[in-house]
Amino acid sequence: MGKINSASVSYHDDLVESLRGDEGAQVEYLKANFEENGDMPSAILLAIRVVAEARGFKSFAESADLNRENLYRVLSKGGNPRLDTFFKILDALDLRLSVESKAKAS
Repeated sequence: MGKINSASVSYHDDLVESLRGDEGAQVEYLKANFEENGDMPSAILLAIRVVAEARGFKSFAESADLNRENLYRVLSKGGNPRLDTFFKILDALDLRLSVESKAKAS
């Protein structure tokens, strides 16, 4: 196994801690990730994982009506959740999916 970069771990931990208990900041963090990484599902899933960690992974999994192991798997780097699972996650985040033209977003 390779070495873990302590700066990366520290940044991740600091990010999770900065989002803990602040749902407004969590939503803004996710919005920014969707806007910047809309064509990179793995980056979006990792951003959702950060928010899930900030909310407490076990309780977040319960609110999404998923078991914790399944949530870890679908929010991992190689995760590929089914559409119904993705909507359960959005519902647990109290978010909804919105669609707009790429031309409008530019």
